[in-house]
Amino acid sequence: MKTVLITGGTRGIGKATAHVFAFHHYNLVLTYQKDKKSAEQTKEEIEKKYPVRVCLIEGNMAREEDIEMIVNESYQQFGTIDCLVNNAAIALDTTFDDKNKTNFLTTLDINLVGPFLLSRLIGNHMQEENKGVIINIASTNGIDTTYPESVDYDASKAGLISLTHNLANYYDGKVRVNAVAPGWVKTEMNALLDSDFIQEEETKILLKRFAEPKEIAEVIYFLASDDASYINDAVIRVDGGVKR
Repeated sequence: MKTVLITGGTRGIGKATAHVFAFHHYNLVLTYQKDKKSAEQTKEEIEKKYPVRVCLIEGNMAREEDIEMIVNESYQQFGTIDCLVNNAAIALDTTFDDKNKTNFLTTLDINLVGPFLLSRLIGNHMQEENKGVIINIASTNGIDTTYPESVDYDASKAGLISLTHNLANYYDGKVRVNAVAPGWVKTEMNALLDSDFIQEEETKILLKRFAEPKEIAEVIYFLASDDASYINDAVIRVDGGVKR
């Protein structure tokens, strides 16, 4: 049985991705920060529904020692990691004038530096085994959908796309590395957006709605599967089609 490690795997896109991989008989390592109750509920849901093991690990993706702990614990539990999904991220949206260095660096640490450190540690194991897949969850914000209120988030996702290309080239075909760039998704965080803003954004989408988390999760799983065996160094945009 294969194993996938999903950071931020107990809520939103991460939780939906965990369910899809479990459906396909993957054991799961799911990281989370702070919300232990939600994490345990996710573990219970999955193990009740699918014949897989779920390992929960609490850790802060901005702390290098936590990342090393996550890797060590994952290999102790399962012996190998077949797929890494760098999903954990934060968005500290404020007015542009209220942006400060501390918040900017925190966003970069979690959204970009954390995935780099985790990918290097696990990717080196994968390279030795000459197999494995790394999938970075980027965003259309890192391509061409920019908001001044999200300048730090946008920069982190652009950096994650660049990291994807560099990792794919570094591992030179021994590890497949791709990114998924979602547009708007119906997550808890986006549910807090102003309703008028949501309606305005939906008019820009050809499908006239935000994505369901599972619709993003299915693309992530596809990239991990053998059906995507010839997809490498790619950024897959999943945004419902945007008017240009």
